[in-house]
Amino acid sequence: MEARAIAKNVRCSPRKARLVLNLIRGMAAGEAMNLLKFTKKHVAKDVEKTLRSAIANAEGKSDTVDVDDLIVSEAFAGDGLRAKRLRPAPMGRAHSYVRRTCHITVKVAEKHPAAS
Repeated sequence: MEARAIAKNVRCSPRKARLVLNLIRGMAAGEAMNLLKFTKKHVAKDVEKTLRSAIANAEGKSDTVDVDDLIVSEAFAGDGLRAKRLRPAPMGRAHSYVRRTCHITVKVAEKHPAAS
């Protein structure tokens, strides 16, 4: 059983979000929540919120799911919308810059017992 959650247009560049998502990929859901609480990156709050939503989606899909047996099976960030802005430059000119956003996707699945 697998459940996912997507946070769209998070105000953070995908590259910075991937730094946090790489930390939790493959971890148990409870451990990942604990790690995200103490991670100093700003985007960790948004990732934690998305992970909580994925866990809630898993509980809503099935009555027999145990939250302690969930692992983060996939966690990735894709490009979102880009806002183009102008910044004043010397001699009356303007330089453009881009404000990036990202879409954060987190999937949780149940641990499967090792086949012996």
